[in-house]
Amino acid sequence: MGVRISITLPAELIARLDRVSTNRSALLEKTALAFLAHGEQERNRKDIAIIEHNARRLNLEATDLLDYQYIP
Repeated sequence: MGVRISITLPAELIARLDRVSTNRSALLEKTALAFLAHGEQERNRKDIAIIEHNARRLNLEATDLLDYQYIP
């Protein structure tokens, strides 16, 4: 169920939205969801880059620690 809100947008933007779709609410909802998904993807890309940057060192540390384990 949708929640009704009221926002103010420039007339030029409204005109551009109306050229794309007759259903402004659906268009704005779809656009907002795409924007949020893009933000999540960008955060994931940054996290992966950090992990990949440190992966070799962390794997070496993990291997070193495993060498110290005593397995009966």
